[in-house]
Amino acid sequence: MSDTNGNGTPPRRRVVVTGIGAITPIGTGVEGLWEGLRRRESAVQRIDRFDPSPFRTQIAAQVNDFEPADYMDRQRVKRTERYAQFSIAASRLALENAGIDPAAEDPDRVGVLMGSALGGVAYGEGQFTSYVQNGVRGVDPLLALAVFNGAASCNVAIEFGFTGPNSTNGMSCASGAIAVGDGWRAIRDGDADVVLAGGVETPLAPLCYGAFAIIRAMSTRNDDPRRASRPFDRDRDGFVMGEAACVLVLEEYERAKARGAHVYAEILGYGTSNDAHHMTAPRPDGAQAVRAMNTALRTGGVAPEQVDYVNAHASSTPLNDSTESRVIRSVLGEHAEKAIVSGTKGYHAHCLGATGAVEAAITALVIERGWVPPTLNLEEPGEECDLCYSTGPGEARNVRYAVSNSFGFGGINAALAFGAANGTPHPGANGNGATHGGV
Repeated sequence: MSDTNGNGTPPRRRVVVTGIGAITPIGTGVEGLWEGLRRRESAVQRIDRFDPSPFRTQIAAQVNDFEPADYMDRQRVKRTERYAQFSIAASRLALENAGIDPAAEDPDRVGVLMGSALGGVAYGEGQFTSYVQNGVRGVDPLLALAVFNGAASCNVAIEFGFTGPNSTNGMSCASGAIAVGDGWRAIRDGDADVVLAGGVETPLAPLCYGAFAIIRAMSTRNDDPRRASRPFDRDRDGFVMGEAACVLVLEEYERAKARGAHVYAEILGYGTSNDAHHMTAPRPDGAQAVRAMNTALRTGGVAPEQVDYVNAHASSTPLNDSTESRVIRSVLGEHAEKAIVSGTKGYHAHCLGATGAVEAAITALVIERGWVPPTLNLEEPGEECDLCYSTGPGEARNVRYAVSNSFGFGGINAALAFGAANGTPHPGANGNGATHGGV
């Protein structure tokens, strides 16, 4: 690789995914996540963490088998709560999957970038109850260190000794995707060689959960929870909340190649924008979501007609799903009749800030393994939901280029473009916006 692009600026480096760590309702670790998808079963159930009977919605997708002591020592367990514990656990799984020994790394060259909509607020809610019942002496002294969003990335950095770029963004349900996109930029621009990038959410507490129930954003299909999250379906009636953490190891391509790392996929491009329209409703014309997708493709050097697969945000809400369908059709044009689309929230529900990272991992696995998971519970597409959706048993397909979409409250849009990694440079790897000529 030359020292410059010919214009005096350093070349922008390629970024690949070499590790995945997942703590999700459908499975733990890479294989647990993949096996959960292959089972084609929803993880949504009636909540048993607290009594949900006061709410219109009483269902969620829980992680029921998490033991923090499996991932960290007892002292760390005592000094953290579920939000930070999920972050550390998913990061450890990702590092192990990538074959990276933290002690062997230059800590200044390893970053940790996370995303979360609510951070440790659910834990703070429980501490407030203790305060009301027992006064200030009943409050955990670590409360202030547990509730802020940065507890995710900071605890990961402390656990593994990484001193590179570090932040946890709070950009609603696009947070995980934004963290991955920011990690891509950090490596592309030379600020880090490795980044742990992902999202984490542990929102299942009465007040946090109830806030979404109050605004009638969630499904009320309480008598049939496994069929409640139904992206693009005519009878969708709102999203279903879930909890999860997912971390991707992003790595500079030449470094990954030199150490013989397994590569799931290459991240080619990233785009983000804001509707500047409404806190909960998407912009009707979808113009800014279109711009985010187009930016991801342009920066990745991928032409719309080359997109084989779109992992849609597909929240199972009436407005989002129809708007996103129009957005995808606008971006892909006539090629929208050929590209396959799936929404995986029918499996793992909507894990808020973690969802974008979970779905980015799924997109990378689809590229690596050649199978597109179905959109669970999609029985009859709703009005304006007229794309080529993966349904039934899923679909075996050679996916070379894919896009993962994430949208959030406040009008946030984020899109990630992925490509199959076989060692051939992508025309967009230097950020020149060239049309993709294939790999």
